[in-house]
Amino acid sequence: MVNIGIDEQDRKTISDGLGRLLADTYTLYLTTHNFHWNVTGPMFNSLHAMFMAQYTELWTAVDPIAERIRSLGFPAPGSYAQFSELSSLPDAPTTPPKALEMVAILAKGHEAAARTARSLYPAVEKASDEPTADLLTQRIGIHEQTAWMLRALLEE
Repeated sequence: MVNIGIDEQDRKTISDGLGRLLADTYTLYLTTHNFHWNVTGPMFNSLHAMFMAQYTELWTAVDPIAERIRSLGFPAPGSYAQFSELSSLPDAPTTPPKALEMVAILAKGHEAAARTARSLYPAVEKASDEPTADLLTQRIGIHEQTAWMLRALLEE
């Protein structure tokens, strides 16, 4: 039995939301890694390197999210089927898009992940779940900054 000062229903609500964030993060990781492998064109070197930095950050992010779910007393989702069901992001295109379309897709993905994280705040605040609030604040900051950097590439 988990007795950390947050009742079971609140822990479940927060864990479910974190499961959606985990699914968004993993889906965005996979899409970014896919684009790293498949980017072509005059911006190849810069995008290839940028995508690698981004997918590495996303890969590092999945563990703290999953471990927070476990700390709240629930199993973390971890299958493609679960991620597909929980994620607000579409799967990566099966045919690699042009470089700037990749950038646009990733910008939208980071914005969506930020929205997913932000949507958890009411439940987190209600439960006084400061560790999850801290995790969300960090993730939102990273997703918003990355989305801005990607959008900047699309401006003329």
